[in-house]
Amino acid sequence: QVQLVESGGGLVQAGGSLRLSCAASGRTFSGYAMGWYRQAPGKEREFVATFTRSGESTYYADFVKGRFTISRDNAKNTVYLQMNSLKPDDTAVYYCTASPLVGVRPDYWGQGTQVTVSS
Repeated sequence: QVQLVESGGGLVQAGGSLRLSCAASGRTFSGYAMGWYRQAPGKEREFVATFTRSGESTYYADFVKGRFTISRDNAKNTVYLQMNSLKPDDTAVYYCTASPLVGVRPDYWGQGTQVTVSS
């Protein structure tokens, strides 16, 4: 069992930055690809970024490449999502996830944190 708790969401103007944090507990990083998804109003949840299970590589959705960076602190069991050059289209609830493999639907989801980007 893995528990994921996100924080760091909020309201920001277009062009601004936010850093999301995800504190993991339970059976943590080992054995899971830790990542982020998001869900905008009226849309389906979509993949944003992830580590591989080993934590050695990262993958990003095309729409965030060059703007978002996923990172981790293994000692703190925490995953981060640094979001720069934010756009109104980035407005969504952001979820921290733990997947058995990259590309596989996550087994665990956090409760989500709201990010709102104003124009």
